[in-house]
Amino acid sequence: MSWERNVRKVEPYVPGEQPQRKVIKLNTNENPYPPSPLVTDAIQRFDETKLRLYPDPKAELLVDAWADYCRLPSDQVFVGVGSDDVLSIAFLTFFNGKKPVLFPDITYSFYDVWCDVYRIPYKTRALDENFAIVKEDYLTENGGIVIANPNAPTGRQEDLDFIEDIVRSNPDSVVIIDEAYVDFGAESALCLIDKYDNLLVVQTFSKSRAMAGLRIGFAMGNPKLIRYMNDVKFSVNSYTMNMPSIYYGIAAIQDQKYFETITGRIIRTRERMKRELHKLGFSFADSVANFIFVTHEIVPAVDIFEELKKNDIYVRHFNQDRIGDYLRITIGTDEEMDCMIEFLKKYLDGGSL
Repeated sequence: MSWERNVRKVEPYVPGEQPQRKVIKLNTNENPYPPSPLVTDAIQRFDETKLRLYPDPKAELLVDAWADYCRLPSDQVFVGVGSDDVLSIAFLTFFNGKKPVLFPDITYSFYDVWCDVYRIPYKTRALDENFAIVKEDYLTENGGIVIANPNAPTGRQEDLDFIEDIVRSNPDSVVIIDEAYVDFGAESALCLIDKYDNLLVVQTFSKSRAMAGLRIGFAMGNPKLIRYMNDVKFSVNSYTMNMPSIYYGIAAIQDQKYFETITGRIIRTRERMKRELHKLGFSFADSVANFIFVTHEIVPAVDIFEELKKNDIYVRHFNQDRIGDYLRITIGTDEEMDCMIEFLKKYLDGGSL
């Protein structure tokens, strides 16, 4: 068909499976606990007649609430429909040069998709044998840098001094630090945004605040970065944030105690799972995310993945170079994780399943 010559063809991002029946779902890094009770209250109090109106295109109430939480002026905050939307707008806004954007070879697999969609040149830099970033790879000419910290799917974090060295060494490029998992024990680069005008920090409510279904994400940076992003956003779609998400997001921000309770619970479960998985012959980089990226000393990852799935326990397997023998296991409730461990004990011991 002749019209296909003009089609923009890309290899799309492939999300984790979303089974529609009841399973133990440890494959998409969702929070196993419900959102704050304040969000539930906000849902019950929401005036549905407002749905006939367009939402505030600037989402000012939500922006102001998050800015106040982060102790920033509101003009240093950008809001979008989850961090994917925020990152997509950032790629479209800042990566328009001829030099390649740099990011790791093993990282969030949406980065290269956005580069392909927006025709952005890019190069991936290999993580070392321990899945750590090699700093020197990012101290060269580039059109921008993107680093997930903690990284996905490995769960490793680079310390703040390491991140600052990269930002400081690239004053002519925008450096994006994607902190989707920062609330599970990592150190944020947010404290550096007033020091470096080329730094953009991106966070989300999908993981630590248990609101993946509402799609709320933020970018924080100097006012000029945020203004440029808003110019692009309003040129594509002015009404990106729906009205319920604005109000429910504000409610989540107001419940700091609940946020600390559920993130603390996930961290404790994660640390216990590290001990249990070690006993079963698994090894992994030290994760500070809400997942663990594991490989087994004897049994291939794909075999474990398939056996778990047959028994309605879903984890994530990536059929990719270097990580094909690894599984990413989201931290669920204690009950869910114990069920997985009991299954693995029987399976790895060759017992009946």
